[in-house]
Order: sequence, then C-alpha cells, then structure tokens
Amino acid sequence: MYYTVYETEYMAEEDDLYESLRAELRRGSLGLAVLARLRVERYGYTLRQALADDGLEMEESTLYPLLRRLEAKGLLFSEWREEEKRKKRFYVLSPAGEDMLQRLIREWRTINASLETIIATSHKTSNQEG
Repeated sequence: MYYTVYETEYMAEEDDLYESLRAELRRGSLGLAVLARLRVERYGYTLRQALADDGLEMEESTLYPLLRRLEAKGLLFSEWREEEKRKKRFYVLSPAGEDMLQRLIREWRTINASLETIIATSHKTSNQEG
C-alpha cells in the first residue's frame, strides 16, 4: 500500500513538473507562432483556429493579451471591421513585425540546430554508457 501511495504521489509531482516545463517551453514559442501566422491578416478566432490546426492550441486568455503586447510594441497593426454583422478585430504584421519575425526565425533555427545536436550527442553518450 505504501509503495502505491508513494508512487502515485511521485507521479503526480512528476506530471506537475512536466506540465510546468512544457508550459515554459511553449510560452517561449507562442510569439513566434503568432507573428508567423499574422503574415496574413486574421481576426482572433481564425488565428486561434489556424494555430490549433498546426498543433499549437492556445487559450483565448493567452492569445489576446499576447496580441495586445505585440501590437503595443509596434509589431502588429489591428483594425476593427464589421464582418457577418459582427465587429471583429483584424491583425496583421507591421513592417517592424516582419523584421522581428525574420530575426526570431533565424534565432529559432540556431537554437533548434543546437538542441538537435545536444539531444543526439547525449542520446549517443547514454547508449554507449549503458
């Protein structure tokens, strides 16, 4: 019984840690994903759907503050328009947003290449040690 309780508590802590680290990893990628998707004008709902279709689901409570921050930094333009008898706010990259996106893509690719090397190297090392 003790073993089962201990194992359950350990697994819950491990799951919490995983979720925390996963959220941190995702949070660092969301701005890049939003900027990339806003090369084409979209309103919030269609942006959220496009990201979800790409496997990056995001809560509205995360998306809209991010959009406001990016716009406040001059990386996005937005405009209210009526569509289908409803007012919707459309977003698109500004020229500064496009420049920033290109810089972030270069950085992402550098980080990704480094991580791939680190992961591959550590995988080989751990297999040789075992």
